Amino acid sequence: MRAFLSALVIGTAVIAAPAMAQSTTTTWDGPYVGVHGGYTFNESDRGETLVFDTNGDGNRDVVRTAAGVNAFGPGFCDGRANTGAASGGCEGDQDSITGGVKIGYDRQMGPVVFGVVADYTHGKLRNYVTGFSTTPASYTFTRTVRNQASLRARAGITSGDGLLYATGGLAYGRIQNRFTTSNTANAFNFDGDDDHAFGYVAGGGYEHKLTDAISVGLEYQYRNLKADDFDVNVARGSAAANNPFLIGGAGSTDMERLNGRFKTHGVNANVNFRF
Repeated sequence: MRAFLSALVIGTAVIAAPAMAQSTTTTWDGPYVGVHGGYTFNESDRGETLVFDTNGDGNRDVVRTAAGVNAFGPGFCDGRANTGAASGGCEGDQDSITGGVKIGYDRQMGPVVFGVVADYTHGKLRNYVTGFSTTPASYTFTRTVRNQASLRARAGITSGDGLLYATGGLAYGRIQNRFTTSNTANAFNFDGDDDHAFGYVAGGGYEHKLTDAISVGLEYQYRNLKADDFDVNVARGSAAANNPFLIGGAGSTDMERLNGRFKTHGVNANVNFRF
């Protein structure tokens, strides 16, 4: 990942270098379209866990065995289980090369440039959390985001052919929720439909004109999406009547992940065409 980001920075600098010695006389006024490509990675969810409601009162409970022992004593990890036991460790979140298109409009007043931009980005980002029970068994929640979009304002200062700017606004992503487990005794009921998640995006970048109509740049974006609740109800199935998921009072247990946000960091190289 570090090598990829370094290549983006060096590549953009090499492209822009011939134009930096000569300034154009155009302004930044007007509409533009562009393409972007880069790398996006998940923010670490270190310390994330699963939470449980064993008696149906909406509050968090500890899942305990008939002997009173914490059934999830082996702990949790912010990844996907390699095996059904905690000793097998976890595979980390899945980051992604991303790319997309944008359309925007800028207005210049003296050295100040402000405008609005809408973009669409495609990639394949996955975020996991896993709990391990004493059985032993693993319980993994997965969020996958392939399609994202944003509507942002941006404002910056221009000097010659360069524009240094900040940006921020509304972010959207389509989140696919999935649940997997190595537990074959209990029955698990859940709705795996996609969710439409909204949040915010913030960042900044640098753009440099190669000609009156073409510019290149680098941009950093932080995205924070609010994911809808994704609950898994654990029922009896073929498990014994004293199964830890069944003895809390409700006859089943609701389970979900603690963290309700999908957070990412991305760096993109951009090429814009103005008209």
